[in-house]
Amino acid sequence: MIPRALTVLPVLLLSCFTAAKQKDFYTFKVVNSRGRLVSLEKYRGSVSLAVNVASECGFTEEHYTDLQQLQRDFGPYHFNVLAFPCNQFGQQEPGSDKEIDSFVRRVYGASFPLFSKIAVVGTGANNAFKYLAEASGKEPDWNFWKYLIDVDGKVVGAWGPRVSVKEIRQQISDMVRKTQSSSAKRSFNRMWPKSKDPT
Repeated sequence: MIPRALTVLPVLLLSCFTAAKQKDFYTFKVVNSRGRLVSLEKYRGSVSLAVNVASECGFTEEHYTDLQQLQRDFGPYHFNVLAFPCNQFGQQEPGSDKEIDSFVRRVYGASFPLFSKIAVVGTGANNAFKYLAEASGKEPDWNFWKYLIDVDGKVVGAWGPRVSVKEIRQQISDMVRKTQSSSAKRSFNRMWPKSKDPT
C-alpha cells in the first residue's frame, strides 16, 4: 500500500507550481528609494512601464527625458513609469539610493516612482524582475530594458535600450486609452488624439 503522504505530495507540488504560474507583477513587494517595503499591488489597475535604470549610461539622458515625458503625459490616466536602479551592467549606477533619487529628480525632474537599487539578473536577481524576464522571455543584458505591464500585472511587451521610448510611445498610449472609463476616455482623446499623439 502506498503511504498517503506520497499520494498527496504530487498534488501539493502541482498546486505550488500552478500558484507560481498564476503570479503577476503586481503581487510582488519591493523596497522604495527611501528604504520602505512597498507592495506593487498599489499599481494594479494601471498600465506600468518597469525599467532598469542607470545614472552613468550612454542611454541615460535620452531615456530619462522621455520616461519623464511619458509620466507627465499619461500619469493622470492611470499610467506609471517604475524605475529600478541597477549597477550590474558596466557599473554605471554606483551611487546610494539617496544619491540616485536626488540625481534623477534634480537633473530630469522625475516624478515617477524610483525604487531601491537591485540586481536584475543572476542568482541574486530581484523576484519582480525575474518574473518580468520569465514572463516576457527576455532577460535584461544592459541598462534601460523596458517592460510594459497591463492593468492585471501581465507583461505585454519588452524592449532593450536600443529601442527608444519614443518608438514604443504609441503602443503605451493605445493601452492607456483602452483602460479609461467613458468620461476619462473623452478627456484622454481630447488631450491625445491618435493622429496627434507625439512620437
